[in-house]
Amino acid sequence: MSHFSSIKTKITDKPQLIEALELLLYNVEENKYLKVSGVHSKNHPTVKAEVAISKDIGFKWNGETYDLVADKQTWDLDVPVERFIDKITQQYARLTIHNTVKELGYQVEEEWEMDDNSIELTVTNWN
Repeated sequence: MSHFSSIKTKITDKPQLIEALELLLYNVEENKYLKVSGVHSKNHPTVKAEVAISKDIGFKWNGETYDLVADKQTWDLDVPVERFIDKITQQYARLTIHNTVKELGYQVEEEWEMDDNSIELTVTNWN
């Protein structure tokens, strides 16, 4: 029987989560009720996701972070769940760093994604 699983993340900023998902070319919908795939019963529970990318994959606010909520049995993205979380987390971290750098008065001059998927930045500040 299909059901929703909740996977903890460290994502706390909704606009940056949405931007990270959009950078990875997902269509984002806000405040959507998720349904377990293949279940058409009105009595089957739904989950409200503050951020969703499909009818059964989204992110729900737990009071501290946005948890990934998905039906892992019917997962149909082109990457496994763990890799999906890694990709979202990496984009989210990139956006967080860019925003922090700007707030501190610096500018990103160069950015490289390395072979090991790490990211290197060069930032400057002209005083």
